[in-house]
Amino acid sequence: MNSDSDLQIAGDILEVTHLLQTPREHPATVAEFVGLARSLAEDRSQWEHLVRYDAASRWYHRLRTGPGYEVWLLSWVPGQGSGLHDHGRSSGVLTVLDGTLTERTERGTRALRAGAQRVFAPGYVHEVVNDALEPAVSLHVYYPGLTEMPMLPQSQPRSTGGTPIAHHCEARDVPGVVTA
Repeated sequence: MNSDSDLQIAGDILEVTHLLQTPREHPATVAEFVGLARSLAEDRSQWEHLVRYDAASRWYHRLRTGPGYEVWLLSWVPGQGSGLHDHGRSSGVLTVLDGTLTERTERGTRALRAGAQRVFAPGYVHEVVNDALEPAVSLHVYYPGLTEMPMLPQSQPRSTGGTPIAHHCEARDVPGVVTA
């Protein structure tokens, strides 16, 4: 039996500084956008004091912008919803910070509890609603930044321009995150 450890064989990777990538100032990959959303979600001091609730309409606040992306903070009182929509050319990461939201798509309905994350591509059509009895807060990262959010008739799940929804375009749960 060989008693050599990986560290003894390969050496400490942290001591080989030329192999380490320098951290980016701004995210550039889907995984980095998910990581940005997760780190903001975990640091309540960056967003909790900003949250407001509005019984007349959903409240939203642009929390951060960077090259090619923006981060939005939204609150939802019971009964408020987004309506059926897509995000134009933007991809996104939806993270529930507090409460529970319901996501409805042509594939079904999903409860998203605090900590749940969903990643979606351009052309993804959904409706998000607070069906719960308590308010909810969510964080949305869009890349590129959100320039349009076409609203769609409830009976006609189509993307903008009358093109049918790409059935291969779906949101994905982020691994390691419980969605319901």
